[in-house]
Amino acid sequence: MRYLLSIGFFLAASLPAPIPQLLGQTGGAPPAPPPVLRAYQGLAQEIVSGDGARAMVDFMDPSYRVPGNRAYNSAIQEVARALEAAGYAEESEAEEARLTYRIETREMSRPAWDPIQASLGIVGRERPLMTLETNINLMAAYSHSIPGGGVEAELVDVGRGSPQDFEGKDVRGKVVLGDGSTGQLFRRAVQEHGALGVLAYRLSSFNRPEVNRTIAVMSSIPYDQEAEAWGLAISLNARDELRNALAAGPVRVRVEVESDIYPSEELTLVADVRGTVAPEERFVYCAHVQESGANDNATGVAALTEVARVFGEGVRAGTFDPQRTISMIWGDEISSTRRYLEEDAERMEGIRWGLSLDMVGEDTQKTGGTFLIEKMPDPSAVWTRGDDRHTEWGGRPMTVEQMVPHYFNDYVLGRCQSQAAATGWAVGTNPYEGGSDHVPFLRAGIPGILLWHFTDQFYHTDGDRLEMVSAETLENSSVCAAVSAMALTTADAELASYLIEELEHSAQRRLGRESQLGRSALEAGGDYAEQRLILATWTQWYLSAIRTTEDIQVGGPSPAVLSRIDRALDTVAEAGREAIGNLGGG
Repeated sequence: MRYLLSIGFFLAASLPAPIPQLLGQTGGAPPAPPPVLRAYQGLAQEIVSGDGARAMVDFMDPSYRVPGNRAYNSAIQEVARALEAAGYAEESEAEEARLTYRIETREMSRPAWDPIQASLGIVGRERPLMTLETNINLMAAYSHSIPGGGVEAELVDVGRGSPQDFEGKDVRGKVVLGDGSTGQLFRRAVQEHGALGVLAYRLSSFNRPEVNRTIAVMSSIPYDQEAEAWGLAISLNARDELRNALAAGPVRVRVEVESDIYPSEELTLVADVRGTVAPEERFVYCAHVQESGANDNATGVAALTEVARVFGEGVRAGTFDPQRTISMIWGDEISSTRRYLEEDAERMEGIRWGLSLDMVGEDTQKTGGTFLIEKMPDPSAVWTRGDDRHTEWGGRPMTVEQMVPHYFNDYVLGRCQSQAAATGWAVGTNPYEGGSDHVPFLRAGIPGILLWHFTDQFYHTDGDRLEMVSAETLENSSVCAAVSAMALTTADAELASYLIEELEHSAQRRLGRESQLGRSALEAGGDYAEQRLILATWTQWYLSAIRTTEDIQVGGPSPAVLSRIDRALDTVAEAGREAIGNLGGG
């Protein structure tokens, strides 16, 4: 039978007394994957090259990639060359080909920007405090060149840079030092008070500035044609040296800034692997090109290129024959994905899944953190407990009404866990937080997930360089990502039934863990009604997620698949009742 049951149903129908053995405690042994999944994983493992992906990261690093600038466009062109080598043809020249790519061009609201050289020093001292050569993030994006090769000016410290910190200080024609956002300090010091430029220090605690004392954060300032000023993002060492010097008396600094600001177009690269049966249905990948880091996000660009190679070589060899279309986007974070969804309503109607690859190559022995799958909103984003934890990037509490029940969370986790079982790779998950290319999918009502790493101590800093990138991690991430689309774009009744069983197993395991957590909470004096609500919500979430599996099989669910869905609904509904019953009578 079909289920569309409310949370209230489980609160009313749950068993009133404890049950000796909790059905959902482990969910039993996970189902064995069918041969086709093992074959896809083997094919991806054979084709993906972690060293090749790292070589592409090397090509892009170090560079400060801003939409329209030379480094950004060079990365796009390098991906296009790799696609051609993998058998993709330029779309306008081979419209009927299965493997195609195109480079889209768009006007930009502001010009492109390139950093050329910059330095900061204290007048009277021989050695500079910082240079662009050692700190690629020293110059804030959209800083203008300083005419005449540089400027010497008095330094004024405004502390945290609040409006009150400017009171009684004359900063006109001077250089301003402050803690906080480079852009915010620029607006106050330059645009409101007439300063020449700003020196801003801002690092998050997870960047470990007390250890990484020479790194600077990526930053930008408003594009201001009238002021033609500049901003520098400085390290903790540089800030401390400047303040120590100020403590001894007036300080003059010498700043050199050279940049290139010029008209350009924004490029977006889109590649397609055309499906044979349902080409209007799509699995879409995204990897953003902009940023100044190696892991963020040259690794995502490189990993998605490896994924494209898997599809290209598989299609040409006849070992992979997708029946749904696979699309891949390399472009500006969030905006390229949003445009892809909004500019073609018919195309968007057929998009079934979205997967963002962002910071997927960390050498975690150096960066810290772990590989993570950021889930679509599920109850762990409402009640974050047990093994579920938000990252230091930060998540906001969500409501039950914001949940997005779907099998995609557990499905992608399953593909990554299969790769982990083969290689020893560490895989984790985190509740929904947002902030990358999975967001436009979710806002459009399309399942969307993020593959990433956190906490990376070099996130958004110029410590994020090639030596922080692992070829092994890139290989694992690429294989997991590739298999995720390979299965869903070819799923027959057998594979769909397996994935439903896999989801059923995941639901039982989750309900078992949540019941144990609920009992521990009650023993610690927790509220019984709340614990019942948590379990009822998880049960309803998984029942709704199971119903979404009707779209897995290409061409629609067969009677056998519909029957398997019904059995999964029965099993999970019973597991939910037993999990609630195990809480006791309240």
